[in-house]
Amino acid sequence: MHYPQKRAIGLALAALTVANLAAIAPARAEETTCTGSLGATTVDNLRVPQGATCTLNGTRVEGTIYVEANATLKASKVQVKGNVQAENAARVNVLPRSTVGGSIQIVQGGAARIDSVQIAGDLLFDSNSKSLIAYKNTIGGNLQAFQNNGGLTITANNIDGNLQCKENNPAPVGGENVVQGNKEDQCAQL
Repeated sequence: MHYPQKRAIGLALAALTVANLAAIAPARAEETTCTGSLGATTVDNLRVPQGATCTLNGTRVEGTIYVEANATLKASKVQVKGNVQAENAARVNVLPRSTVGGSIQIVQGGAARIDSVQIAGDLLFDSNSKSLIAYKNTIGGNLQAFQNNGGLTITANNIDGNLQCKENNPAPVGGENVVQGNKEDQCAQL
């Protein structure tokens, strides 16, 4: 066999190897942008862009929901394998018969209502400016509320970790929470 033929065969084998590796490489998760309503459908990651309102009813999210600045999320009967992450959002409502495989994190935003949700990880309210409600949730991790100043009601939650509240003004109100860990600081009596 001549040298050019060997080289051609070698290049062909290299190309096949690269093609096979590309075929078995995991696909990147796609991101769906929501500016309206989604029903009983399945998406990978979901993004609610700045200023938009997204309503989810029976939607399945294989990844994470991201809620951007001044955006609103209204979700009921959703199944989220990842997290719900909201930063500077206007409002986040996650309502009955919803499940979140990760955590819900609402940071530097406006209002939120987390009601009758199964959360495998933590529920975090940090530095929000409007009314926050955590009601009848089952939380596998901690419920944490820090430096919120629009009012916070924490009632009838089942928390496997700790209930931690610091520097909220006014202080959180509520009760009937079942906490496996500790009730701390402003939430010691809740």
